[in-house]
Amino acid sequence: MFNLFIKTGKSRNATAGQLTTEQDCIVLKGINKYFGDKHVLKDIDLRIPYGKIFGLLGPSGCGKTTLVKVIAGILKPESGDVIVLNQTVPQLELLNQIGYMAQSDALYMTLSARENLHFFGSLYRMKKNDLKTRIDEIMQAVSLFEDLDKEVQAYSGGMKRRLSLAVAILHQPPLLLLDEPTVGIDPLLRQDIWHELNKLSEQGVTMIVTTHVMDEADKCHQIALMREGWITARGTSQELQARVGVKTLEEAFIYYGGNKNEG
Repeated sequence: MFNLFIKTGKSRNATAGQLTTEQDCIVLKGINKYFGDKHVLKDIDLRIPYGKIFGLLGPSGCGKTTLVKVIAGILKPESGDVIVLNQTVPQLELLNQIGYMAQSDALYMTLSARENLHFFGSLYRMKKNDLKTRIDEIMQAVSLFEDLDKEVQAYSGGMKRRLSLAVAILHQPPLLLLDEPTVGIDPLLRQDIWHELNKLSEQGVTMIVTTHVMDEADKCHQIALMREGWITARGTSQELQARVGVKTLEEAFIYYGGNKNEG
């Protein structure tokens, strides 16, 4: 089980105080992002409450990863406001409050998993004894404890994804940004990971999970559907289906994909 002790401040800067409520973990207002002449995020408005697993569902190239990077402060939008944990992004003090798992595994291949985790733990200035206990705990949770001292270059693709997840949650952040976290992971282990993600949510952790897989999105508490840089609809899976009179999330996604937005 992943244990988390949430360490979020309630102080707000001026912009955050104007745009957020006590329920808002993340607020995006009027976000636009360009890469050259390409408009990749288009007038994104979004509020994500604390303690929820929020899914971004859409095809490859629709802007999911770019949006997550904007939330993390990795990319700066050309316009709009980004508020995370009551602070305007970018903000240096937010780095210890966010766990980010990228699509591509950011791991040191010639080091062991244990050495990778020690390195990232040192970046977060974790105490040595706490770090050792934490490494054992999370590696058991992602079913890699027996492979702790194996070089990462000997890991399979699915094992690397699980190690990347372990890195993201290592420092017990209150916000996780998970970009297609279960790609390449077999169905049984994927089920275990979702079980642990739900436990984290019950402890108050907020998560954004990007995916293009319908059954993954169905596991999220709320979903935003994305297409060509727009958010076309938002709600629970059941709400999205009920609004258009269909019986599956896939049918709802196809319906909303034909519209720029839901009005």
